[in-house]
Amino acid sequence: MKLLRFGEKGSEKPGIIDAAGVIRDLSAHLPDFAGDHLSDATMSQINALDLSLLPAVDAGVRLGACVGRVGKFICIGLNYSDHAAEAGMDVPPEPVIFFKATSAIMGPNDNVEIPRKSQATDWEVELGIVIGKEAKYIDQADALDYVAGYCVVNDLSEREFQLERAGQWVKGKSCDTFGPLGPWLVTRDEIPDPQGLDMYLEVNGHRYQNGNTNTMVYGVAHVVAYLSQFMSLQPGDVISTGTPPGVGMGQNPSRYLKPGDKIELAIAGLGVQRQNVVDSD
Repeated sequence: MKLLRFGEKGSEKPGIIDAAGVIRDLSAHLPDFAGDHLSDATMSQINALDLSLLPAVDAGVRLGACVGRVGKFICIGLNYSDHAAEAGMDVPPEPVIFFKATSAIMGPNDNVEIPRKSQATDWEVELGIVIGKEAKYIDQADALDYVAGYCVVNDLSEREFQLERAGQWVKGKSCDTFGPLGPWLVTRDEIPDPQGLDMYLEVNGHRYQNGNTNTMVYGVAHVVAYLSQFMSLQPGDVISTGTPPGVGMGQNPSRYLKPGDKIELAIAGLGVQRQNVVDSD
């Protein structure tokens, strides 16, 4: 199933894409795609519905982030060996973990804002994992059972804030609008192998990133099980799993986002994001 959230910011409703590509309103059946409403039981209930009986939604409606009330927004750094090389960093012996503030989350097609005093706002197309049930000290063999589904993430970054200012990466990763999620949450039954998905990112029609999740250093099952050894994962937590090469920082010379740029990114089966870049308010 392709699940989504639609409507004005802060007032999104849950929806689903039917076989004809029409958005159907699910709000009569559940309040939101968040927390316990991402469980296998809820997914089974939705799957049993006759979608033709649900209200159709205008195709031009705004899409919100595909998950609501995210508790943790966890990221894995340097998880593609060729991206680590372009960043001039070694492949880590264990997954590198950092966090983005949940206030960075926005809809897949909302404007990306260049932060004040930014000189190096960058892009990163990434596979997002959405947790469906609590995971604590789980085995890698069982890890995918804890996944509700997958989505596209643009892990936007301000490289000077991230790398040249004192402290950890989080302040370069957490600016407002630096976490577009969606357009859809695609349930795990539709993505039996998350390690074989093509992905790309373009700026102004030029393709900078062109990769596949099969080149991850640490795959989805490994990442979910690994994280569960250090923290419990709750329904609605989002894990962004790293990016292939082609980020702005890796260009020669480096190429960073500026107002007026247009970003397009996609992962096979998970949909397309399109963002306009603007100055911060």
